[in-house]
Amino acid sequence: MRAVVRGLRLLGAVTLGAFTALLGLVFVLVALPFAGRPWARAAARRLAALEVRRLGLDLSPQGGGELGYLAARVPVGVLGGLVVLLLGYGTVTAAVLAWTWGRGLPFDGMPPAPPLIAYIGLAGVFLLFLHLSGLVGADVLERRLAVRMLAPDPTEALRRRITELTESRAGALAAVDSERRRIERDLHDGVQQRLVALSMLAGRARRGRPELLEQLHEQAQQALTELREVAWRVYPSALDSLGFAEALAGVAERAGVPVKVVGAPPERLPRTVETAAYFVVSEAVTNADKHSGADLVTVEVREQGTMVLVRVEDNGAGGADATGDGLSGLAGRVAALDGRLTVTSPDGGPTVITAELPCG
Repeated sequence: MRAVVRGLRLLGAVTLGAFTALLGLVFVLVALPFAGRPWARAAARRLAALEVRRLGLDLSPQGGGELGYLAARVPVGVLGGLVVLLLGYGTVTAAVLAWTWGRGLPFDGMPPAPPLIAYIGLAGVFLLFLHLSGLVGADVLERRLAVRMLAPDPTEALRRRITELTESRAGALAAVDSERRRIERDLHDGVQQRLVALSMLAGRARRGRPELLEQLHEQAQQALTELREVAWRVYPSALDSLGFAEALAGVAERAGVPVKVVGAPPERLPRTVETAAYFVVSEAVTNADKHSGADLVTVEVREQGTMVLVRVEDNGAGGADATGDGLSGLAGRVAALDGRLTVTSPDGGPTVITAELPCG
């Protein structure tokens, strides 16, 4: 059954390709005198994109050779159309022959003799094989032509990939430096000052002020809490001990704003993906708590094919700055995994931060 469905789809694609090839020929004849005009290039690009979509290829025509591709595919499309016409003619002829001989009548002066039926049947099977091979061949020629003329040059594609990797590496290093500066500020402005005050309280308590012991104990507890917060920002140990879902639940519990977590995958993800996804959620929730005035943050994590999609939305005032230290650091962390981070935050909200992380 699947083979029949695939065959019908192939027949439809080749038939449609024959019609679009003729339309492409008309367009080429009309647009050729204006090949240098922007509107002609844009129209050729759109037509080439439609052909790529018809063929189911993962290409994005934008190299400037679309008009040449439309001209080059005309003979291939016409060839496919001829194969479809021959297949249709043979099918109709076979149906009429079977109908006539089935009623015991001669066809074109030929009576339904068994040797003749066997001979015609064998010839029909052979011709059907040739027609189907022609359909497959026309489709393969179309695909190879599209890849040859519309796909980027391998050297240029490699150069772009090297540039992307260089930029992502630089972004990752910048993100690490930014995170180090944040940790240093947290230690200097928070924990260090707390420990200095703790030391002073301990000295005063030793000089005969036992009533300060309770305050000393409270300061020690607060210092421990701040140290844990700094350690969590370096690497959340709950990811190893409890798992990704529990680590997100910990983010929700510590947040100063209600957080709703939906769709966190129960199975373990690759460690680098879990870490990046955790920091995306943690940073987005922290920003919403400090800056947005939101009263609800929704966190959604789901697997989509070979990607993990992390989406954090708050109902605050919007206006988040995607170029700030926090979000730009997240973008560098995500880019280091060949992922993508997008921030949508119009004035008045909502703010939506989405990270797409490859997982396969």
